[in-house]
Amino acid sequence: MSEGMPRLAVIGIHGYGAAHLRAAQERRDTVELVGVCDTAPDDSGRIDPSVPQFTEVAELLARTRPELVTIATPIHTHLPFAEAALRAGADVLLEKPPVATMAQFDQLLGVTEETGRVLQVGFQSLGSAAFAALDSMIDSGRLGELVGISGVGLWVRTFGYWQRSGWAGCRTIDGVPVMDGVVTNPLAHATSAALRLGRAERAEDLVEVEVDLFRANAIESDDTSVVRVITDAGVKITLGLTLCAEESKEAPYVEVVGTEQTARFFYTQDLVELRPAGELEAEPTERLDYQRVSLLDNLLAHRRDGAELLCPLINTGAFMRVVDAVAATEPLQIAVDELRLLGADAESRLAIPGVADWVRRAAYEHRTFTDLGAPFATSAS
Repeated sequence: MSEGMPRLAVIGIHGYGAAHLRAAQERRDTVELVGVCDTAPDDSGRIDPSVPQFTEVAELLARTRPELVTIATPIHTHLPFAEAALRAGADVLLEKPPVATMAQFDQLLGVTEETGRVLQVGFQSLGSAAFAALDSMIDSGRLGELVGISGVGLWVRTFGYWQRSGWAGCRTIDGVPVMDGVVTNPLAHATSAALRLGRAERAEDLVEVEVDLFRANAIESDDTSVVRVITDAGVKITLGLTLCAEESKEAPYVEVVGTEQTARFFYTQDLVELRPAGELEAEPTERLDYQRVSLLDNLLAHRRDGAELLCPLINTGAFMRVVDAVAATEPLQIAVDELRLLGADAESRLAIPGVADWVRRAAYEHRTFTDLGAPFATSAS
């Protein structure tokens, strides 16, 4: 046993869980990896043979007594696994979205208060120093008066993406909420980043929440959607998101729009581009690169020195308001005539012709696809 280092257990070692496992192994001088857990144990040799592997969370917690647990598992398992870890006396780094419903959020928040443990949610982009810089641009008036915040996500996903697991693209499994759609999972960081820039992190920070949900693929959840909210300070935040772009050349971004300048934040790259107001497609006048703090390191610093958490559970309340709106809204199926089949074999996928323009219009005009009269939206049923 390593004296003075927190005992860390990793729940979920495949998929994005591999990143959690790698982070734990890279921090051998900071944490003691005491166990990992997954329904499919690892036999690749990437885990030191001295680290025990488990297939049951309860056994992992009972036998390793971790002080810190990371969780990257299917969405519908987040609540039971996180609650078990908290009640076992561990602090938790839980992948996004934290849970699938607002009721589950309230339950998990209650467990943190009851146990006195802390839970950080894995919205990794919130570790970017760009947020403090953008806060300063807004507060100093460098961008002029704040007009609104817009987000654009134009990604592609093959049929294989929706077949990657039994819960992919599901809204529920056997009555248990899952909510694996574009808003709540693959492009959830866009919503989270936009809410953070709009100073709307807690549930009470939003006064209006509206979603416009569609699906091109044969799934339960949405793959092409608009999120539109208004904060208690009157800030308009709108995101146009799709996994059915015709092409995906540009990283997703959130843009702070002012009367003098706009600041486009590519949150996966920690890059901010400045442009004159009203010239969204012009070449940027300035590009600014920022560093990022790992949310695991931030959680360790919180435990060690009392550093402020970058994404505590309570600060995902506004995001969970959006998730709840998604849960309350059935996505409409886009008509086949409005779709194109692209790619071949393993790269086969559905695309919506012209969706990039509709996504951008929705985001910057703060209107839904339905309000705009997008053909794929008006023909959906």
